[in-house]
Amino acid sequence: MPLSGATILQVIPHLAAGGAERTAIEVTEALTAAGAKSLVASKGGRLEAELIRAGGELIRIDNLPTKNPLAIRANAGLLAKIATTRNVSLIHARSRAPAWSALWAARQTKLPFVTTYHGVYSAKGSLKRLYNSVMARGDKVIANSEFTARHILSEHPWANGRVVTIHRGVDIAKFSPDIVSSNRKDDLLKSWKLGSTPSATILLPARLTGWKGHREAIAAAATLKAQGAAFRMLFVGDAQGRDGYSHELATLIAANGLDGQVMMVGHCDDMPAALALADIVIAPSNLPEAFGRVAAEAGAMAVPAIGSSIGAQGEIIVDGLTGLIVPAANPDALAGAMGRLLAMGPDGRRIMGEAALVRVRERFTTSALQKATLAVYEGLTGQAR
Repeated sequence: MPLSGATILQVIPHLAAGGAERTAIEVTEALTAAGAKSLVASKGGRLEAELIRAGGELIRIDNLPTKNPLAIRANAGLLAKIATTRNVSLIHARSRAPAWSALWAARQTKLPFVTTYHGVYSAKGSLKRLYNSVMARGDKVIANSEFTARHILSEHPWANGRVVTIHRGVDIAKFSPDIVSSNRKDDLLKSWKLGSTPSATILLPARLTGWKGHREAIAAAATLKAQGAAFRMLFVGDAQGRDGYSHELATLIAANGLDGQVMMVGHCDDMPAALALADIVIAPSNLPEAFGRVAAEAGAMAVPAIGSSIGAQGEIIVDGLTGLIVPAANPDALAGAMGRLLAMGPDGRRIMGEAALVRVRERFTTSALQKATLAVYEGLTGQAR
C-alpha cells in the first residue's frame, strides 16, 4: 500500500545523539518525501530541531524512557489514543521499555507493529530475556546488521521468518570528502585549540565509555610512541556524565607520558570535518558493535578504519582492503595495526580509503536504509491484526 497520506508513529525514549535517534530522523525525512506524516513519540533531546526540519512532529511523553511497569502500561494507553486520534497506520518501536507500551497500543488498535534492534541485548536469566523479547515481537523485526540478525534468532528463534536486515546508513551527501572545506577543518582545529601537525592524526570518535576502547587506545599509543612513531590521537566525544571515566583516561594519558599527544577534545557537531582531519580512524570496541557507524562514516570519508573482530564491524571493513580488523581488548594488536597504516604513508592509506569509500557507497547509505524501511512499512500498512 502506498505511503502517501499515511501516518507512521515512531516510538523512541530520547532524541539525543545515538544511532536509533539518528535513524528515526532519517526515516522521517523519507516519509516526508513520500508524502506521509511522521510522528515521533519521545521525551525529546538535542535532536528535536533536526526532527522538525526533517518534517516530523514530536509528541512529547516525558516518562517514555521509564521501566516502571505502571508507567509502561499508562504509556500504552497514551500511544493507543494518539494512534486513534491521529489516524496512525503503523507503529514502529526502537527501544525496549517504550516498545512494550507500543506493542500493547498496536494490539489494542489493531495496527501493524515494527521493531528495530539498534543494539544487542544480553540476557542472563529468563526475566531479562522476556523483557528483551518485546523487540522480537514485531510483525517485522529489523536488524541493523547480519550480526544482530543472528543474535535475534539465537535469543528468540520463534522470530524466524519476520527478521529483515537493514544496515545502518551513512548520509553520503553529508559524509563526503569532496564537500568538507579547508575552512571547516581549520575552524574545528581552532575550537579544539590545536594547530596543524606534520604527523599523522588518529581519531577515535565515540562517547567516553569504557567499552569503546579508550584505555586500549592509550596503551597502544604508548607502544607506538616507544617505537618512535609520529602521530597524535584525538578522542572525539563527550563523557555524558561519566566524569570518573574521563578523569581515569586523563590520568592514564599523563602516566604514559602522552600529554599533548593523546587528547580528549569533547563533543563534535561537525563529524565530517573531524573525519576529514584524520589519517586513520580507530574503533577498538571491547564489546560487540551491533553495526559500526564509526567504520562506515570513516569509509564514506575515504579514511581507513581499524575495528574490532567482534560484532558487525567486519561487515563494513574488509580486512586488508578497506581497513584492518584486530582482536578486541588487545592493545598490542591495535598498536600493530596502527603502526602498519602509519608505515603505508599517505599514498597507501589513500588507496585503502578509496576502497572503503566505494564499499560504503555501494552498501551502507542512508538512502538504502530509507528505501528498505519504507518498503517494510508498505508491506504492512493496511494489515489488520
